[in-house]
Amino acid sequence: MRFSAISLSALTLSLGLAGAAYAQTPASPAAAPKDPVVATVNGTPIHLTQVVAAADSLPAQLQQLPPAQLYPLLVDRLVDEQALLIAANKTDLAKQPDVQLAMKQAADQQLENAYLASKVKPMVTDAAIEALYEKDYADKTGPEQVQARQILVKTQAEAQSIIAQLEKGADFATLAQKDSIDPGAKDGGELGWFSKDEMVPAFADAAFALKPGTYTKTPVQTQFGWHVILNEGERQAPPPPLADVKGKIQQQLAQEDIKGVLAKARAAVKVQVFNPDGSTPSATPAAPAKP
Repeated sequence: MRFSAISLSALTLSLGLAGAAYAQTPASPAAAPKDPVVATVNGTPIHLTQVVAAADSLPAQLQQLPPAQLYPLLVDRLVDEQALLIAANKTDLAKQPDVQLAMKQAADQQLENAYLASKVKPMVTDAAIEALYEKDYADKTGPEQVQARQILVKTQAEAQSIIAQLEKGADFATLAQKDSIDPGAKDGGELGWFSKDEMVPAFADAAFALKPGTYTKTPVQTQFGWHVILNEGERQAPPPPLADVKGKIQQQLAQEDIKGVLAKARAAVKVQVFNPDGSTPSATPAAPAKP
């Protein structure tokens, strides 16, 4: 299957995928259509933008599929949907009141969403994101953290042997590389910085009880095995980088702006609310009847 440079770039970028393995020799970018037709069903075209929209609706784990696997699945799904629509249009289902109501509700929902997006999206700017970051994140430190190394072994006896070697002056990182079964053994058992809630309780309690530069003199047992832990330092966690919280800030801003748009829309209309039976609520609730 061949893609132009522009169409391939659009697909891989919009789907959030890396490395388009299905691309062959691309055509000249100047000759590429902006929204190419990727399939037809009875002559009705299916465009690349529809493939992108279909990908956006997938669960996150499915979006991670390789492009060569994901693309044909999406196109096939869109072909099925178009085939079903053609079949449905040959019936009188669209004339049925319940179907008409459902179709109107779906169209109304799409229009409402488009209206909200048109109002909210311009307000969630980079400047607004940076302003909220400065206000809520930039000057606020996180929880206490420890920087540590570990040596993980299968038995208590092995851990005690490690501690005995450390007592004689052995290098912690060297022993970790030689004896630890943890994946970080190749890095000398380095765990980096972590807060207490990021580790299992027994491990965290032991690591945070140590003074910087000291190691556990008694093996620590967890479900992973037996640990010998070296505390290399303590600190308060720094503020998170903007990139790490940008998505959260965008959601927060969007929610606040949606509330504002809804309030303005409500203020511009006259609202009457009735009882479940359609009657007008009384100004003063009637007193309950005496038994």
